[in-house]
Amino acid sequence: MSLKKKALSGVFWSSMQLFGTQGIGFIVTTILARILLPSEFGLIAMLGVFIGLGTALINSGLTQSLIRTQNLDEEDYSTVFFFNLLGSFIIYGIIFFVAPFIAEFYNQNLLTLIIRVYCVTFIINAFSAIQITRLTKTMDFKTQTKVTVPSIIVGGIAGIIMAYNGYGVWSLVWSGIIQSLAATIQLWYWTKWRPLLAFNLKKFRYHFHYGVKLMFSGVIDIVFTNAYTLIIGKFFMPAQVGFYNRADSLQMLPVGSISSIITKVSFPMFSAIQYDDVRLKNVYKRIMQMVIFLVAPALILMAVLAEPLFRLLFTEKWLPAVPYFQILCCNGILYPIHSYNLQILNVKGRSDLFLKLEIIKKIVAVLVIVISLNFGIYGLLYGSVITSVLAFFINTHYSGKFLDYTAWEQFKDLVPTIILSLSVGAIIYFFDQVLVNNFFYDFSRLIFGGLFGVLLFLATSYLFKISSLIELIHIIKRK
Repeated sequence: MSLKKKALSGVFWSSMQLFGTQGIGFIVTTILARILLPSEFGLIAMLGVFIGLGTALINSGLTQSLIRTQNLDEEDYSTVFFFNLLGSFIIYGIIFFVAPFIAEFYNQNLLTLIIRVYCVTFIINAFSAIQITRLTKTMDFKTQTKVTVPSIIVGGIAGIIMAYNGYGVWSLVWSGIIQSLAATIQLWYWTKWRPLLAFNLKKFRYHFHYGVKLMFSGVIDIVFTNAYTLIIGKFFMPAQVGFYNRADSLQMLPVGSISSIITKVSFPMFSAIQYDDVRLKNVYKRIMQMVIFLVAPALILMAVLAEPLFRLLFTEKWLPAVPYFQILCCNGILYPIHSYNLQILNVKGRSDLFLKLEIIKKIVAVLVIVISLNFGIYGLLYGSVITSVLAFFINTHYSGKFLDYTAWEQFKDLVPTIILSLSVGAIIYFFDQVLVNNFFYDFSRLIFGGLFGVLLFLATSYLFKISSLIELIHIIKRK
């Protein structure tokens, strides 16, 4: 199968996987949010940084090294498998003993037991990391779809049943554990891959040399990605952590879905053409423009219609999260661009530059957080938007050099779609506030505003000949 056909097949099955898991996950989370309290979601959100750190330390970037390396044998996979497995037990042991200190940091005693139970997922997931890596390397997202969709259904049903029976925060804990266990069992069944009883030190050093820089980059990124949850959890009430987490999760729904679909396919695809800079630049540019074309209008429309959206989905108790959500939507527009710029460094094997950029960005982020914390929780949120904009110019420095595609050139390619999305959002806001708000219920407001906004965006995109729309039309015609 050609690279193009593999990519198209990958996009299709990756889309099925993401929309299936995101759709089912969204339904499950919505039901749980209507049953549970914001403070209970806040307790789980407080664990995000520690779960992320544990996962990054266990993988150590070795799985990404497996994906980008061209010639592998069974010893490569087995070596990384046993290292990850051993690492999962060590990291879990460390988390087990530091759990009381984490609980004391947040002043939430219940967190000690929650952490010790929930982090068992480290060990469960380590058993299936190589299976997922092998499927991703071969762009076999069909099998991944067959695994993830049933897993999230099983975990979701378990969580809902427990929530209805009054288990509170524990329904979220066990939902996650059951989902991980179901996925691991299925991956071992479908992939048929089994590790050899072998550990090649030379191969380990090769993958570790590349992966350790990504590991440190990942650790730094996870700490700062969850910095706002850490700070809000330390200085504010758990309910506000819940509001922030729900707002962030909802704005990441379109961003994460679209970005993850493209990222899963683009990294192995970029790796396959890593030595052809002209072709790599062309593919990168088209992917970047397409993602912004899909993400920007979705986020702007969701921000404009945030109040009826939250009330309809989560009930009145979640309305304090609306302004958080609207600010974070501005933050999310550039999120995919950060990822794709850094991917260029990965496929070029420059994990040292990846780490260097992460350190620079986090220094900037610390300065912004220290300043913005003086202005309360809204100061923190607006500060995150400023950090995202600054990160765009930092991330594009080296990738721009590799591809001869500077930050200014990327910005010029993105700004027409962003301006068009903002203009459509302003029109929809006017209609919603002046004409619709007084006559329509929340569901009608969402249907009217959403459909009208999408149609208006597509019509104006066609009028101004936005390249991503033209490319989508050509793809549909070829089908």
